[in-house]
Amino acid sequence: MSPDGRWRNPFLADSEYAIAHGFCDQRDSTHLTGPIPTSEESGKILQENDYQYEWLGPGHFGGLISGLYPDGKRTIWSNGREGIVKLDYETLEVLDTFSLSHEKPDELFSSHSDWETGVADLDDFTDEEKLIQSAISLATRFMTGLDGIYSLLDIDHVMYLGRKEGVVAYAERDPNSRYSSLFEKARWDKPEEIEGFFVGINMTPDGRIVLSTDHGWLISLSRDFLDYVAVQIPGAANQAAEHCKIMETEKGNTGYGWVRTSLCCDEEGGIYINSVDHLHRVVWNGKKFSFSDDDGAWSSKYRNGTGNGSGTTPSLMGDDPNKDRFVVIGDGDEVVNITLFWRDEIPDNWECLPGAPSLRIAGMGAANMGDSNRNSIQTEQSITVSGYGAMTVNNEPNFRPSWLPETAGRLLAFFLGHYPSFTPYGLHKYEWNPDKAEFNEAWVNKEVSSPNSVPQVSAGSNVVYTCGTRKGKWSIEVLDWSTGESIGYWITGDSRFNTLGAGVQLDNDGQVVFGSIFGKSRILRS
Repeated sequence: MSPDGRWRNPFLADSEYAIAHGFCDQRDSTHLTGPIPTSEESGKILQENDYQYEWLGPGHFGGLISGLYPDGKRTIWSNGREGIVKLDYETLEVLDTFSLSHEKPDELFSSHSDWETGVADLDDFTDEEKLIQSAISLATRFMTGLDGIYSLLDIDHVMYLGRKEGVVAYAERDPNSRYSSLFEKARWDKPEEIEGFFVGINMTPDGRIVLSTDHGWLISLSRDFLDYVAVQIPGAANQAAEHCKIMETEKGNTGYGWVRTSLCCDEEGGIYINSVDHLHRVVWNGKKFSFSDDDGAWSSKYRNGTGNGSGTTPSLMGDDPNKDRFVVIGDGDEVVNITLFWRDEIPDNWECLPGAPSLRIAGMGAANMGDSNRNSIQTEQSITVSGYGAMTVNNEPNFRPSWLPETAGRLLAFFLGHYPSFTPYGLHKYEWNPDKAEFNEAWVNKEVSSPNSVPQVSAGSNVVYTCGTRKGKWSIEVLDWSTGESIGYWITGDSRFNTLGAGVQLDNDGQVVFGSIFGKSRILRS
């Protein structure tokens, strides 16, 4: 347990971001103090000496920070569509790249000029239809068929990447040198009896990799790939295959499986995973998975009006076992509800909430962005959690041309969220009141936009950071975590700085770092 009371997995890299969403609890929050924009900075476009930027290629959304090397320095690891890249922690200079061309032998890899042209096309507002076609072209070429979105970096400087059909370990020739070249250390291919594609990765307290598939399989894998344990979570054997088949037919892709998201882990061996209409706590005891109540396992139904299930990775809330502790997801309703589940035993005097399908649900907050008449809003991003607060953002475009299919609407927010006609607005936070045992609305901000970013909270500064947009330019927005008021923002500029679904994070020195459409960025502020 760290000084801030948060459990940190001792087998992950000793840093603030060794796994997607930061820690095994998947909260997207840190105790570190982060920078605050001055009044003079807000409204001005950052100049080249105000930031670092490194072109990397498509799909470099996340960035994992290593532990310390013998020289006292760190590195940043990033997995993209075309390569695994290791960067200098301080400068973002590329130290080594491991090409993935052997993974995609029939694919024409991109060039630097392709990336620059793609960015320029996204910033040309002269013709709306042409602008949308540019976004579609980029999405089709660079973002379809992505796998390996989720990854983690362990204490030995080994990156584990969950691909659709297996797990790959990437390491350094000399793990004592930051400058050492990368290589593929090992590969574990999914056995035939395990159905579906891998969609999630995390690590249990004993240092084993835990993975999930869209067909509801849960796998515990040793880091040396010598042994594994695999089970189907409750309901998967009877429901998963048929559901995945129907969704692939209806949606045209495999992104709406029976399990759609990654998973989170606690310090007691608890693993939290969403199926299409249930949240499950499965317990790993070091040798096997347990679904038994006696071991603290449970399954709880959640609201699912869309039939698509939750699109958010579960996040943990609360650290003290003597106080209220929860698991947080966005449910599957037409208007998504930030939903709290009792993590431990349900209090004896607890009564089922109105409209809740399970006694285990401790709270439901409609993320309607302050519009009670809103008919639909879903989220594909993990709920941001800090303290007893939980927040989500609006990723639904403000406008969709009639000729564009509804299924393509999200593309407008992700690629063209800075285009004023499409810009979505809204961040919505709820908070648990332990004295009243109630989950109530804390605030709504209707003026700030967060089209696609995964926000992060700095508890040290009591602010939340996210990637937004201002007058056709991309920005990094900073809001007061307690009130939701905008404190300020940095205008980063063109579409190079579009996070495209990536998270805004603080590095170990409290600097703002984020992945973007074709690279990595850091704002140079203290």
